[in-house]
Amino acid sequence: MTFSILARDPSNGRFGVAVATCHLAVGSTVPHIRSGVGAVATQAHTNPYLGICGLERMEQNRDAETVLASLLRDDPQMEHRQLHLIDACGRTAGWTGSECGPYASHRCHPDLAVAGNFLAGEAVLLAMEEAFLLSDPSWKLGRRMLSALRAGEEAGGDLRSPHATSAALQVSGEAAFPLLDLRVDFEERAVDSLMALYERSQQLWVQQWRDSFAELPNPAGTALNRTVTPLVGDDPSAA
Repeated sequence: MTFSILARDPSNGRFGVAVATCHLAVGSTVPHIRSGVGAVATQAHTNPYLGICGLERMEQNRDAETVLASLLRDDPQMEHRQLHLIDACGRTAGWTGSECGPYASHRCHPDLAVAGNFLAGEAVLLAMEEAFLLSDPSWKLGRRMLSALRAGEEAGGDLRSPHATSAALQVSGEAAFPLLDLRVDFEERAVDSLMALYERSQQLWVQQWRDSFAELPNPAGTALNRTVTPLVGDDPSAA
């Protein structure tokens, strides 16, 4: 019931997650993003801890494939999960469990991954992939990802409805919090509404407001000191 795209802009190292669904509040549980580290989308029988722990493990300089394997090893309900990851180098990894719906799959490439479950068919993922890869590379990452999300919906999107009712976009910046975190919920055409919201976010006054965050003092100093608690079976010394 959800389709999503992860991407990295190699020109500036920023990450993005865009997602749409016929469920509610998708932006609160599916996308997880951290500047300089990577991004995770956890969906199907969503477990937000997979996103939280995935970012913590990638922050320990582990690649996406290694982190994915460790997350699945620690999850007794892995066959009900769908997740994909992108790390700081643009390496991607994905998993679609056998219990994720009538059509569920993922596709991974350098700097790009798409995934979905309860989809109209493979055409949804192919349309998202093509729309992103053929979009103008001079566009900002958020715009390219939203064009892919719209292409996925136009190709059939969620099997249960012609239009998603919840959609979200996150893009990382240089700060510890997302540069953009846009969400639309309980809208008849959530993807279209999200695209309109994105256009509003690109107005000069909004960009100037976001730029002001660069001057905020960080009580933790220039680097955030995080204590990472490994899950059962995780080897914190793994490369």
